[in-house]
Order: sequence, then C-alpha cells, then structure tokens
Amino acid sequence: MEPNKELEKAIESKFLTPQKFAIEIEKIVAEEKSNYIDAIVQYCDTNSIEVESVSKLISKPLKERLKWDATRLNFMKATSKAKLPI
Repeated sequence: MEPNKELEKAIESKFLTPQKFAIEIEKIVAEEKSNYIDAIVQYCDTNSIEVESVSKLISKPLKERLKWDATRLNFMKATSKAKLPI
C-alpha cells in the first residue's frame, strides 16, 4: 500500500468524516426513534461537541432529512426553496 493511502486511512479512522457522522446520526434515529434534529443534538451532547461545529459534517442527504424534519415540526416554512442556516 502506498504511504499516502496509509496516511489517508489513518487520518480517516481517527477523525470524524461526513460519511461517518451521517452513519452515527442514522443509528441514533433508528435506535431511539427520534428525529434528525434531536439525534444530532444527542450525538453532540454524548461526545462533548458543540452543535455549531458539526455543520461541516452534515452531508447533502442529511441536510435534506433535517429540512424535512424542520418543516414537519414547523421550525421552518414549507417552501421548495427553504434553506437551513447551516
């Protein structure tokens, strides 16, 4: 294996990537039967992470699920061009 590939694998295993973050959030949603907003807050509380700092870890599919939850819970107006401030 090339040294660069080994380094990438080591970095990826130590640090949280958007893909790993999405998987963890999906697990919480499935296990706790909660919404995505609560799952992210719970994940941040459990791992002592500030909620504001995970915005870069939220992938596009996860953003869509968040938007759906926010609209369903009336945190956001139901429009086709609604944007979350994250």
